[in-house]
Amino acid sequence: MVDDMGWQDTSVPFWKEATPLNKRFHTPNMERMAREGMKFTNAYATPLCTPSRVSLMTGLNATRHRITNWVSPNVDTNTDYPDPDLQSVDWNINGYSPVGGVRHTVTARALPALLAGNGYQTIHCGKAHFGSAQTPGADPLNLGFAVNIAGSEIGHPASYLGTDNYDRPVNGKRNRNAVPGLEKYHGTNTFLSDALTTEALKAVDASVKNHQPFFLYLAHYAVHTPIMADKRFVDKYLKAGLPVTEANYASLVEGMDKSLGDVMDYLDAHQLSENTLILFMSDNGGLSTVPARSAPAHTHNLPLRAGKGSVYEGGIREPMLARWPKTIKAGSQTEVPVIIEDFFPTLLEVAGIRNAAPQKEIDGQSFATLLRKPAGALQQKRAFIWHHPNHWIAEDGPAISWASAMRQGDWKLVYQHKSETLELYNLADDIGESKDLIFANPKQSEALVRRFSVELARLQAQWPVVKRTNQPVKTPAEAWDQMLAGKK
Repeated sequence: MVDDMGWQDTSVPFWKEATPLNKRFHTPNMERMAREGMKFTNAYATPLCTPSRVSLMTGLNATRHRITNWVSPNVDTNTDYPDPDLQSVDWNINGYSPVGGVRHTVTARALPALLAGNGYQTIHCGKAHFGSAQTPGADPLNLGFAVNIAGSEIGHPASYLGTDNYDRPVNGKRNRNAVPGLEKYHGTNTFLSDALTTEALKAVDASVKNHQPFFLYLAHYAVHTPIMADKRFVDKYLKAGLPVTEANYASLVEGMDKSLGDVMDYLDAHQLSENTLILFMSDNGGLSTVPARSAPAHTHNLPLRAGKGSVYEGGIREPMLARWPKTIKAGSQTEVPVIIEDFFPTLLEVAGIRNAAPQKEIDGQSFATLLRKPAGALQQKRAFIWHHPNHWIAEDGPAISWASAMRQGDWKLVYQHKSETLELYNLADDIGESKDLIFANPKQSEALVRRFSVELARLQAQWPVVKRTNQPVKTPAEAWDQMLAGKK
């Protein structure tokens, strides 16, 4: 699991053609994984990190688990920015909890606990960010992981450098985001991505020597801010003329890619590859805000629109790969859409676990059959839902806050909460979501909008309140009726 990596932040093309961004990055191990396994060209997460991670661990859509924004490391802290027009919803600001009775959390049985209960050694390595400090969800061991390496309530590292002790003290005190548990690398030149991979493979090796099946969740802090250069790789990008920030970013990507290669090399060397499924995924779209990225803003995922925090494609479409030799056909590809909550039932099915008895209805659907027989056609009937009733950052970007979306087949609806307006795009013809077709075929739009409202109601979507009227934001169906009335 990679953090904040965009759909095109790789030399592997996930579209019908290689893009300029694909040509910028150097990810030979992702290329190798694509050659030896399968590409998912329509893979989705949520717009932000914690919602995706909790959906993966529980199989719940973010609308249902109500962790719709990133969770603060500080307990009982709402990360929504104040907004002049809308009042924030009562979302689960403390994140996930494996036990009930913890305020502002969702409780559900977690994937590692179910795997551990069926004989798996469960290893967490890297970014956790499931719950706030002082709550059970902050510690991966409470989710059912037997081993936790460097995971806590923090959402990004203070530093990627061993020479910094993965810390950047503030006023002489340890940074809140200092990475824990890697003291043996303090003062060394070991980049964070390498330290995590080394420790992860040590934990896997211990499991292998004990003849125990393992589940490794290797969740890199890369490529989240702070965007720091991995000195092993940065020079080629500087020589190519990239701005310093973008060269540093590309080096973070390549360092993460090296980790992927190290994992595949380990499995190959120990004759474990044919019995080990590797899944590669990012938790949300690529960051596209400035000054964290180079200007101009919201251009870093083109031709996809917008980036992290948005329900447009740039914020939710992800690079996804799978490798499982002799089970997955080498060099295969599937166009069938999948979403982050699908990982939960998929991994349980692959592990042969039946009747897991989760505490809540599962929204994800297993894609295990796709691994063996990739389908060529889209799932025309399934609706994919994103709901972000939150104010993520201070600025207002393209559908970056207060927005919902639904994809069904090639059609994508976007609902802007503030304006209470709907947009419709055909992704097959318009992956950049530039041509709004909402009024092009009113009967089709009507059917899609009604389905959208039904799905949101089924998931018990929370709606922000309009301060001016003290009334909830309209549902998509109500907004559509209003739009039609205005058009008449």
